[in-house]
Amino acid sequence: MPRCSRTPISRWRRSAASSFDLEEVKSHDRLWLRGDTTVRHYLDILIGTFVVRELRPFSVNLSKRLVKSPKIFIADTGLLHSLLGIESMRDLERHPKLGGSSEGFIMTQLVRLLRVRWDECFFWATHAGAELDLLVVKGRHRVGFEIKRTDAPKLTPSMHAALADLKLDSLNVIHAGTKSFDIGARVRAIAASDMLRELRPM
Repeated sequence: MPRCSRTPISRWRRSAASSFDLEEVKSHDRLWLRGDTTVRHYLDILIGTFVVRELRPFSVNLSKRLVKSPKIFIADTGLLHSLLGIESMRDLERHPKLGGSSEGFIMTQLVRLLRVRWDECFFWATHAGAELDLLVVKGRHRVGFEIKRTDAPKLTPSMHAALADLKLDSLNVIHAGTKSFDIGARVRAIAASDMLRELRPM
């Protein structure tokens, strides 16, 4: 088994300060890195032991420039909150990383509810600003998910771009409100509390 040097908990806490993409991981190199291969080595160990999840970018043959770095997030939100020093709901609600924590938690629940594999899950983003938090590709089916803290989600240009460019079967916006409703053709807003009732395995 390869030996890993000790990583001070303070470095872990700084690295846990977000659900970060690989470029941000490389920036953390100043804290606990000796080269890109070293960070990749540590990440592979953490991914293999299910401590962190890696969400790969989805690439299609488009003229648009796409973001190609994967997203990395800590799988256990309890561990994430501990590393961030979050000890209460009030701490969480006031923390600048509330959005990243919520996104990682909801994403994990979606993968379980849909009964899909992580290698069937992607994110999509262009350098122009269009993005999709989660894209599930299973066979010929493509379903998109946006995760919003708002309780009144609306159609956005980014959603229109994802529907058209990715040829989605449907797009679901998981939100913090209490009601689920259609907000456009093939687009449904689903309250987080309704996910079990609204979603079916793919």
